[in-house]
Amino acid sequence: MTRVVVALDSFKGSIGAADAAAALARGWREVDPAVDVVLRPMADGGEGTLDAFATAVPGARRMPVTVSGPHGLPVAAAWLLLPGEDGAGPTGVVELASTSGIELLGDERLPWDAGSAGFGQAIAAALDHGVDRLVLGIGSSASTDGGVGLLVALGAVVTDAAGAPVRPGARGLADAAHVDLSGLRPPPAAGAVVLSDVTNPLLGPAGAAAVFGPQKGLAADDVPLVDGALAGFAARVAAAGVAVDVRTPGAGAAGGTGFALAAWGAELQPGADVVADLIGLDDALAGADLVVTGEGSFDGQTAAGKVPSLVASRAAAAGVPVALVAGRVTPDADTSGFARVVSLTELAGDAAASFADPARWLTHAGRMLAKPTRTSERS
Repeated sequence: MTRVVVALDSFKGSIGAADAAAALARGWREVDPAVDVVLRPMADGGEGTLDAFATAVPGARRMPVTVSGPHGLPVAAAWLLLPGEDGAGPTGVVELASTSGIELLGDERLPWDAGSAGFGQAIAAALDHGVDRLVLGIGSSASTDGGVGLLVALGAVVTDAAGAPVRPGARGLADAAHVDLSGLRPPPAAGAVVLSDVTNPLLGPAGAAAVFGPQKGLAADDVPLVDGALAGFAARVAAAGVAVDVRTPGAGAAGGTGFALAAWGAELQPGADVVADLIGLDDALAGADLVVTGEGSFDGQTAAGKVPSLVASRAAAAGVPVALVAGRVTPDADTSGFARVVSLTELAGDAAASFADPARWLTHAGRMLAKPTRTSERS
């Protein structure tokens, strides 16, 4: 019996990791009903992180919570409760994408007003439940607020020059004159781990405002203003007694939310690695005949800590061949380590058709991969 591990990331803006893995498995089973498909949907901290854990961890339970979204309106979200193991208490998984994420805005962008309060509110709900550990995914942020909203939701007091609470978003960040962290709730006993797929510092040309701000609607003239506001906020956090090096890799993730979480006492780590460990990817690979990985766009940046490169590395260590399925494969991408490469754009005929119905084309990709073929075939 063939044993196949499906470890796809989400196809951003198109289909989540769990649904993508299920669609591909469905196509494979149509050709080979006897196949043993092991679903290990992956994530690196962005959208789909909750779904990846929910699919792979037995006993995982969604805990509904209503939070203030990036636009200030109520959002029905959830955090995930993972059962404790080996004497350890439960773990809470909280995802920024579903609480303060840019996808919640649709086509709207609020570069100066979107905030991270909802993410902090969901973290507070997990703490209220009594989790021993937190795993925090911080991809797909809608804001560049330095994590001010998050910290306020956890008990910090951030005020303007007149002593009034600052407004949400980068607008409030620019107004911040005083930071009091004495009322911050502590992280849980076993700590908090932050999952991020980027290593950007907080400030400068590679920082939160310069690199990610334009994606969230910041105009070119706004970038230096927000960068300066982030620098001022970091200085006020240091004055409050918590000095975080603004050059810390990942501090600039999610509009500076990485910086705020580091100030809270959380540990910033590469997201895909942590997720792989927590969902038991290495155990799943043992004895597998093939692992299928992929993401929406496989390009020249994928090797920098993204899911496909991480899965391929671990599969190589286990001696398992790897197939890649991606929404698109760009000309600068290095696909030399994959036994087969399938582009949904090529299958569908164009990017628009692929994006419109990813489940259909992932199922078709599963059928193709199930059929015996020559090694190193490009589909």
